[in-house]
Amino acid sequence: MASIDTGGKDEKQSTAHGGPKHGVRRRRLGPAVLLLHGFPELWLSWRHQMAALAARGFRALAPDLRGYGDSSAPTDPAAYTVLHLVGDAVALLDHLRLPKCVFVVGHDLGAQVAWHLCLLRPDRVRAVVVLGVPYFPRAARPATEIFAALGDGFYITQFQEPGRAEKAFTRYDVATVLKKFYSIELDSITAPPGVEIIDFLEASSSSPLPWMTDEELGQYAEKFQKSGFTGPLNYYRMMDTNWRLTAPWHGAKITVPAKFIAGKKDTGFESFGTKRYVESGGLKSNVPDLEVAIIKGHHYLQQEQAERVNTEILSFLDKFSKN
Repeated sequence: MASIDTGGKDEKQSTAHGGPKHGVRRRRLGPAVLLLHGFPELWLSWRHQMAALAARGFRALAPDLRGYGDSSAPTDPAAYTVLHLVGDAVALLDHLRLPKCVFVVGHDLGAQVAWHLCLLRPDRVRAVVVLGVPYFPRAARPATEIFAALGDGFYITQFQEPGRAEKAFTRYDVATVLKKFYSIELDSITAPPGVEIIDFLEASSSSPLPWMTDEELGQYAEKFQKSGFTGPLNYYRMMDTNWRLTAPWHGAKITVPAKFIAGKKDTGFESFGTKRYVESGGLKSNVPDLEVAIIKGHHYLQQEQAERVNTEILSFLDKFSKN
């Protein structure tokens, strides 16, 4: 089912479009903006951006991605390749009979989907805004080989084994699991030897979180209680498969106009040479038509620094929507 925002009134509709069911919240009028959330989130993570976009006259579309919330959640990891995820986005746009080109905004794993939508179907994207995860060209070897040097405690390594993280997560209630991820302010998301990452992470002592009410956390928890974490974790389990599938695009650049936004204290921005890659011009060399904004904040930037992120998104999209 889909929740549709039509001037403050919510409705429900099916958006199965011959494939996976997608829960999507949207506003009917104006240039379309597709908002793609990350892990472990929902369409709700864009609540502040949807209001700001609607006020500016855009048509904001925020689906629950495959495996999340009200969308279909296959248990087979093979159903979560980047081709499936980009295909979901294209099918959703077609189902809603949107114009050929739309604006796209992505965060975290949704950023990966956004970049690959630009890479595989640039004809469908007018411009893209990406939060937290820059575009890296296809590496010389698979992700798990690269991450092996970080040891078994690295979160992506632990997520690879089906059932491992899910079993560890059950030691906590769903709200606590989510809060542990939302509270991350570490230099590296790597647990000590013999420790599961969910046991290593600490939930913020602040209640509610500075940028999320207890009621909002409860909304997230209710959905994850029903849908579980297997679908979201399957994104990570397809990293090596995605590497193989994208071999034809090895060395390809992103040609769509893009803006990259990162939080200065985002663990991902501070790790893996990402900061150096962005600030030295490496990202610009792979995304030639690029703007960059490094702002105050951590990883869940569109919620933590909502007003600043809204300003950055709108100032960029306005350049194209007025053309």
